Amino acid sequence: MIIRTSRRALPVAVSAATAVALLAGCTSGTSSSSTSAGASTSASATASATATPTATPTPTVKPTGANDPALKTFYGQQLAWAPCQDKGDQADDDQADTSALQCATLKVPLDYTAPGTGTLDVAVVRNPATKADQRIGSLVLNPGGPGGSGVGMVKGGPKRFDGPLHDRFDIVGFDPRGVAGTSPLKCLDDKTRDDWLDTDEPGPDHGKQLADACQAKYAQVLPFVSTRNTARDMDVLRAALGDQKLSYLGMSYGTYLGSLYAEEFPDRAGRLVLDGATSPSTPLIQHNIEQQAGFERSLKAFAADCAAKNPCPLGRDPDQAVQKLADFLDGLKDKPLKTTKGRTLTSTTAWTGVISRLYGGEKAWSGLRNALGWAMVRGQADDLLALADGYNGRDKDGRYEPSADAYTAIHCADGATDVPSGDQLKAALTDLAAKAPLVSKHDPTAALFDPDCRIWPFRSTEKPHAIKSAAAAPIVVVGSTGDPATPYAWSEKLTGELGNAVLLTREGEGHVAYDRSACIREAVNAYLLDGTVPAAGTRCKTD
Repeated sequence: MIIRTSRRALPVAVSAATAVALLAGCTSGTSSSSTSAGASTSASATASATATPTATPTPTVKPTGANDPALKTFYGQQLAWAPCQDKGDQADDDQADTSALQCATLKVPLDYTAPGTGTLDVAVVRNPATKADQRIGSLVLNPGGPGGSGVGMVKGGPKRFDGPLHDRFDIVGFDPRGVAGTSPLKCLDDKTRDDWLDTDEPGPDHGKQLADACQAKYAQVLPFVSTRNTARDMDVLRAALGDQKLSYLGMSYGTYLGSLYAEEFPDRAGRLVLDGATSPSTPLIQHNIEQQAGFERSLKAFAADCAAKNPCPLGRDPDQAVQKLADFLDGLKDKPLKTTKGRTLTSTTAWTGVISRLYGGEKAWSGLRNALGWAMVRGQADDLLALADGYNGRDKDGRYEPSADAYTAIHCADGATDVPSGDQLKAALTDLAAKAPLVSKHDPTAALFDPDCRIWPFRSTEKPHAIKSAAAAPIVVVGSTGDPATPYAWSEKLTGELGNAVLLTREGEGHVAYDRSACIREAVNAYLLDGTVPAAGTRCKTD
């Protein structure tokens, strides 16, 4: 899963049962376009889908993009750009000029194998190229997740790509299926979600509670929110933008979306950059174990850094500091803390707050050290709970942002349903305990099954597999040696599996690289603008 300390600045995710079950912004399986009986959609505010008024030709079993006559209408549409009207997504910089931003709606089929059964409206935003006479096309973004809003990414950081990249590219964001402005999924009310997220004793029906609520509200949409369908939406978007080939920058989970696009549409894949790679060939359980090991390593690095500073609530002994931290967090099960407003900091929410700051790298560690100081030394929980709230998408009034359940719904639609049992489950738990004893002790079962698709109402027939790129242009994969959420080994693995790909490396802590290193930005920008492929073995330092 992907999470960020600022809800706009980095890739995002929605929490599952506990913070120790953080699945690093990634999906480990492939996605599905299969339908279920009775899944045709009519006009419905709940489903956020509208009926297709006229029949379309019978599609091929596997959609073939623009060559499928049943999809001709979708590929031939023109976007009606207009100034963005909503004020829900404010720029991170209050002084940023957002007047140039333009919004539009893209119409896509709910089910690509049966386009006549219904449509979805996809929210799109663009920040037009600042030098129109030098414009070379559109750069489509995905911030991660699953559950991250591409619209929010562009609206929240209009200056983020200023310079040569924005001079020549329209910067384009869109909301994937089930996310924010595109049929957002919010299965639980805010009070129920508070309880669901905070509990230290999730119980056997914890996952079922969410599954039942999502099925009751979104049964018509859930089978079709897979990443593969979103990749198909992205190709319709490419055509509507007027681009012959897709230029794309995807972060974390967005690397899976980009990989599937390259697999599905190799002739339309232009210059793709995948920053903070996931591992599509790794089954979910092993994927989670490897991610937990990444957080374990990062937690130890933070604790050692804290012990070297004064004051540090973890003491001055680097060998004991991390154990002291884990003991405090686990101890909140028996002795939770109260905030000044009467809310409770549970072990689950405390772990969430701590892990969230590991995504930010060393620059985020001082804030975590301060929050822990208030909680551990003074018994004041406000700051640590605020970190968890930021991760979970909860505002100060107790309202959760839309798409809170997109993370689970998309993963489950992507085929994350491998369920080991018996000796296999015992072996997985043993492996988890060996590789991540501290971060998984809180709830090892939740760490393995994140998200919990065991009782999800829809199943994908697809399985994890290696994705090989047949695109003409090489794909640039960016990996960070100290990335806790998407371990560097995944970037190495994806590069090798894609075949026609090159690995660009950032040395340093924190999740994803583009915003953390001028060297990385220069290399990525040169590739996107001019096609200059980074030399094999290129390594960059963190700023």
